[in-house]
Amino acid sequence: MAKLRVGVLISGRGSNLAALMEAARHPDYPAEIAIVISNRPGAAGLEKARAAGIPICALDHKIAESREAFDRAMDETLRQAGVDLICMAGYMRVLSDAFVETWHNRMINIHPSLLPAYPGLNTHRRALADGVRITGCTVHFVRKEVDTGPIIAQAAVPVLATDDEESLAARVLAAEHVLYPFALRLIASGQVSVDGNRIIDRGLGSHATSSLFSPRPE
Repeated sequence: MAKLRVGVLISGRGSNLAALMEAARHPDYPAEIAIVISNRPGAAGLEKARAAGIPICALDHKIAESREAFDRAMDETLRQAGVDLICMAGYMRVLSDAFVETWHNRMINIHPSLLPAYPGLNTHRRALADGVRITGCTVHFVRKEVDTGPIIAQAAVPVLATDDEESLAARVLAAEHVLYPFALRLIASGQVSVDGNRIIDRGLGSHATSSLFSPRPE
């Protein structure tokens, strides 16, 4: 069976990209990374991809004629690479409506909160300010409205009394590195698909184990 060809969009260090690349190294993983694209030519993640032998493309958004023109160039690059699905992995640029529509149900993103809570920026600062006991991360299909779309998978992370933004971000990021390859596997293997704004689950529910508690009851 042919593997799902994935294009990864990054803007920075590419830590989630590294997690996806590591997963894709395994012969039984149902997806392969066909290309990595960054809107910042100096993004450290590009070198990680290059070192792994993955094709890369740097498209500098600062010299693009417009957001729409930039996204058209990115779309052409993805198509030339034969990409089936896009993974946004720390891509810090709002996409044009036309691009999102073109890749409807074929683009996913990871966000550092339990959506729909804390969309947008400064998620950990806001969670700490609100005193929540549990936060986490979410992988979802991309829609025109930022940080919305059908939720594929989530990971819960406890918020500790001693946490600051840095320590909480590190704990959530560690969960992201597990969750993103897992969510991509669900899609690439056909276990999860999307119909409109509803996730079609072909067996994931059977893996549920127990409730999540923070703090854990004795």
